[in-house]
Amino acid sequence: MYDALLTRWPSTVVELNRLAAASFVPGVDLVEVLAGLDRLATDPSLATYTYLPSTRADVLARLGRVSEAASAYDEAAALCANETERRFLVRRRASVVASRSDS
Repeated sequence: MYDALLTRWPSTVVELNRLAAASFVPGVDLVEVLAGLDRLATDPSLATYTYLPSTRADVLARLGRVSEAASAYDEAAALCANETERRFLVRRRASVVASRSDS
């Protein structure tokens, strides 16, 4: 659906949402998804968009790249204007870091 949406309404936000959804497709190459997210990170229109670093953080965590995920969660939380979402990101970061300690 996001591919169709991109043809009608091409935007970096739609592309971000497409990559976020794609990251949950069984068998997807998360390294490729991360590369797409990193490409989007060079776009100035997303420089203060909290959902880009939060999506990167989730993908990095699923790749087992815990310290990078923690940094991305920190970035997302710092950009977040919504206190409820910010607390969620802080909890996710703590959970990811704790999971590394449990291993």
